[in-house]
Amino acid sequence: SSGRNIFVVEQTGRIKKIRNGQVSVYLDISSKIAQGGERGLLGLALHPNFKENRYIFVNYTRVSDGATVISRFRGSKEKQLLVVAQPYSNHNGGGIAFGPDGYLYISLGDGGSGGDPLGNGQNRETLLGKILRIDIDTKKKYLIPRSNPYIRNKQGYKKEIFAYGLRNPWKISFSGKNLFAADVGQNTKEEVNIIKRGKNYGWKLKEGTTCY
Repeated sequence: SSGRNIFVVEQTGRIKKIRNGQVSVYLDISSKIAQGGERGLLGLALHPNFKENRYIFVNYTRVSDGATVISRFRGSKEKQLLVVAQPYSNHNGGGIAFGPDGYLYISLGDGGSGGDPLGNGQNRETLLGKILRIDIDTKKKYLIPRSNPYIRNKQGYKKEIFAYGLRNPWKISFSGKNLFAADVGQNTKEEVNIIKRGKNYGWKLKEGTTCY
């Protein structure tokens, strides 16, 4: 929400604006979107200075190959910031939100199928199964915040990672300084996590509090 404007994301690729009860299409990128199931236009975040720069950031599944794309739009002009290949059609995650620190947080699922067959949740050399944090206030695509947990690692861990061990964190939201993530379970346990810097949330070693 921005003042009296409310923005509504449709999975099929349209962003609608509601102002004083009047509904209009703010942006339609349905031609770019892989639709159906857990794919689609999955997340929207307005830049903290949206009123001045009109930047919106989206998380969507690309129609050509099913990859996750994080893009910035101003009007219909797109700047792709991050593209992550998806090995399966489910568990795209899809959350995107600005924190009180001004950085952009992104939630990605483990890549899909069932039971994390590729072991992505615990593998810090991939972005899948993670919460990412990036700095988008740059002329480059993005920068890595210096306070990210793996900024100085030499093990090949992805420096965008803020937290790991997630299965399908499809929705994230800030409440004050706390970042909450809703993570879909395998069979028996669902999780609502408060995301902390560098923390391992267990998947696929654990499903909730249960050994998996």
